[in-house]
Amino acid sequence: MRNRKTKLWIYLFLLPAIIIFLVFFLVPIITIFITSFTKWDGFNSPIFVGFKNFINLFGKAEFLISLKNLLYWSLIAAFLHVGYGAIVAFILYRKPFGWRFTRSVFMIPNVIAVAAWAMIYRFFFNNDFGFLNNLIRIFNPEFNIPWFYNSPYAFWAVTLTWLFYSVFVTLVILTDLMAIPDEIHEAARIDGASALRITFKIDLPMIKNAIGTGIILSITSRIAMFEAIALTTRGGPGDDTMNIPLILVSSITDMKYGVANAASVIMIILGILTLIIVELIFKMRKVEKF
Repeated sequence: MRNRKTKLWIYLFLLPAIIIFLVFFLVPIITIFITSFTKWDGFNSPIFVGFKNFINLFGKAEFLISLKNLLYWSLIAAFLHVGYGAIVAFILYRKPFGWRFTRSVFMIPNVIAVAAWAMIYRFFFNNDFGFLNNLIRIFNPEFNIPWFYNSPYAFWAVTLTWLFYSVFVTLVILTDLMAIPDEIHEAARIDGASALRITFKIDLPMIKNAIGTGIILSITSRIAMFEAIALTTRGGPGDDTMNIPLILVSSITDMKYGVANAASVIMIILGILTLIIVELIFKMRKVEKF
């Protein structure tokens, strides 16, 4: 009887969260999937067109370029972005002099809105009065590159707006590092293990879930990346920095909600695939035992 009452209270507390999930998440997602197979302007009734929206998307050069860009950005995110965040986490884990101050300073970019951060980089890369070009002109007075408007520099300029914006990766990994029992490290030192061996044989295997989580978060952020591109290159020059969210928003502006939702479905599928692949590679469901 007591267990039954306990379960009842648990379900009552969960009910608001379940209702919110159903109304604001599940129903819209189902709607997106259904209307992605329709021609819909948002006002009139949707007209079923089958896979036409998906075929049209994959038939556009800009969409294929956006997939190529996403692949490049995903690889950069998985190796450089997460790698940089992991290195900072290991440095902070060693608690060198000033590590608390460094951690606080490292947090600053994370509390700045992505839109504001994109605008900061837009001025940073400005050809006329930007800090970077003026610094380079000290050594090369003839240097003249409008980073966000010139291929192939625009791609790398956009990449740099988020590449070192990896504090969430650092915090996730640092949290797992601090959760490793000191007894394991002490036992390894007694056995004569060096600091490098402890890092590779103990620390890295025990934080593989945190690294995998960081990769998933980084890649899915690249799938949904909008502000950093919309406020800097708008997908140009040409389609050099085009991505799926820009195509989605453009379709909404053109009152092509079926096409926009087809792009959304592709983004959802890419996110799910990222989750599955990273979980398989890092064997995140398997718990390491020592």
